[in-house]
Amino acid sequence: MASITLKNLVKQYGDGYPAVNNVSIDIADGEFIILVGPSGCGKSTLLRMIVGLEDITSGDLLINGERVNEKAPRDRNLAMVFQNYALYPHLTVFENIAFPLRLGKGKHTEDEIKRLVTDAARTLELTDHLERKPGNLSGGQRQRVAMGRAIVRHADAFLFDEPLSNLDAKLRGQMRSEISQMQRRLGVTSVYVTHDQTEAMTLGDRVAVLKKGVLQQIASPRELYEQPVNLFVAGFIGSPSMNFLPATLEGGVLKTAIGNIGISVDKATAAEGKRVVLVGVRPEYFEDASMVDDAKRPHGSTFTAELTHTEWLGNEQYGYINFDPDPEVRSLLDSLARDMDADELRPQIVVTLDAASRIRGGRPAELWLDTRRLHLFDPETGENLTRDAEAGAALTEEANTARAEEIANARGREGANA
Repeated sequence: MASITLKNLVKQYGDGYPAVNNVSIDIADGEFIILVGPSGCGKSTLLRMIVGLEDITSGDLLINGERVNEKAPRDRNLAMVFQNYALYPHLTVFENIAFPLRLGKGKHTEDEIKRLVTDAARTLELTDHLERKPGNLSGGQRQRVAMGRAIVRHADAFLFDEPLSNLDAKLRGQMRSEISQMQRRLGVTSVYVTHDQTEAMTLGDRVAVLKKGVLQQIASPRELYEQPVNLFVAGFIGSPSMNFLPATLEGGVLKTAIGNIGISVDKATAAEGKRVVLVGVRPEYFEDASMVDDAKRPHGSTFTAELTHTEWLGNEQYGYINFDPDPEVRSLLDSLARDMDADELRPQIVVTLDAASRIRGGRPAELWLDTRRLHLFDPETGENLTRDAEAGAALTEEANTARAEEIANARGREGANA
């Protein structure tokens, strides 16, 4: 197992473009780190720099405190699981898993190879498939074979490069669970690249959000969701994504296109001096006002708006409210959409409603908004003006403690079953 330290890493290509720009991350022994961001943000380049497949332009990469910038990939003792599995079609599952062991040229006996492969196959539920060829396996089984090859090496860390992107949605969900449980059992340091923020939120101890080669924020999934540092992180993390609504502040009230929203003194103070702010509101912060209990009502603001339509999903429903932004805000939304690899950010508010709500599109509806949880952003810099850094740090610390307990419990169960 290993700790990995990235100190001011830069990757600059011949045209002078910095694909990775001054990224610093400390990855603890046994930690599961996710690198996430839109296409072209530098996440795969950063992973390849760690494993040694990309040269480092400047900065230092340390594994267990030792600088490894000039070390060849084979000398870093890292195992990489690729997007396309990289399996040998003419070899059985057993021989595919055993392949890195046989490269040792006599380092392992046949009995040792058999034991290591069998143990890995048992961990990944591949015991019944050891004599099959990759072409006869499902996508999920092939991915497990690729992971088995990483496990038998007893590598210091696992590096995953979008390993689930070739699988269908249902299988991705199953494999997320398997990777998470495997990482807990083994307690091995892991770095995982994905563009799918659902994978990032469900797998990682901490998630590093990248934009155009620059690290925006690294924190627990919950801190990223509840205390994003800027517009980009707030918009990229979450599904449906955070709503952004332009507003002007007048005497503790936000004047918006969908109504007036009263806010607390501390939030109003944070936005002082700003001609326009962007109000960041997650869909679940809204409720059908008729279903809000009296104890909760004083902690929010009630307003009337007309929904264009609703979508009933069984356990909940989504409602949609259109608004007309001024050209300046429209330009800002378009720029943010390009940053997030989206076609556009429509001037639209998405609200989550209880499945029992009778609100329907085409007529005015009374909605309640939990104003304690909204954020205010500077439209010029993207900075979150109302971020509570202390509360965010507490969320990440809580996640770290819970994760340590999970790993300890998993290892305890593993030892009891041995």
